[in-house]
Amino acid sequence: MTAPLSRREQNRQSRERRILDAALRVFSSMGYSGTTMDAVAAEAGLSKPTLYQYFPSKEQLFQEMMLAQRDQMLDMFQHPSPDGMVHELLAFAWAYAGVVMRPDMLSLARLIIGEVSRFPEIGRAYQASGPDKLLRGIIDYLVAQRAAGRLTFDDGELAAQDLWGLILSAPRTQALYLPDDQPTQAQLGRYISNGLSVFLRAYSTDPATDLNRLKALERARATTGNRE
Repeated sequence: MTAPLSRREQNRQSRERRILDAALRVFSSMGYSGTTMDAVAAEAGLSKPTLYQYFPSKEQLFQEMMLAQRDQMLDMFQHPSPDGMVHELLAFAWAYAGVVMRPDMLSLARLIIGEVSRFPEIGRAYQASGPDKLLRGIIDYLVAQRAAGRLTFDDGELAAQDLWGLILSAPRTQALYLPDDQPTQAQLGRYISNGLSVFLRAYSTDPATDLNRLKALERARATTGNRE
């Protein structure tokens, strides 16, 4: 059993979350190049020396901010469900949608896209801290499912890219360039359902069973209004 955290450690973690939340607000409104540690400290309601005690540079702060978003999206993969692989894939898809379709994350992505031609290192930092690490987590999960006999593929990276692209690529691209026309939950569900169905047909070792399981889970979610 894990020992309870001390009050000091609880306070430290709470302050760190506060800093990361403030950093996301600042980065998403000012971009990477426009963000300063002074602005993040002010947004978090902390002194600049206190901020530097937690994150000694803007680069490290940005990386940790992106890693926090990645951890949220990969939580289901890192804590397996007794309900099985299809449940985990569906939960991941909605967790992924819940992060990348948020207005602040879309705004951050737009600003990064606008900066990379002048500052290529910003694009590299974004890619390395966010998408690359998320992709690695997806690959690890899919490889584990292959080892368990549930999936079949030759290239884990290509399978992960297929999953990633199938579930949300189209609505996210549209949202990036049409900020006033965001998809509804029902529209996102349509893409997620279709994407997972295509993925399971291509990679499941028992696609008929898994597709029936997906349909059952989607009916249950529709009934309860659950969006994991």
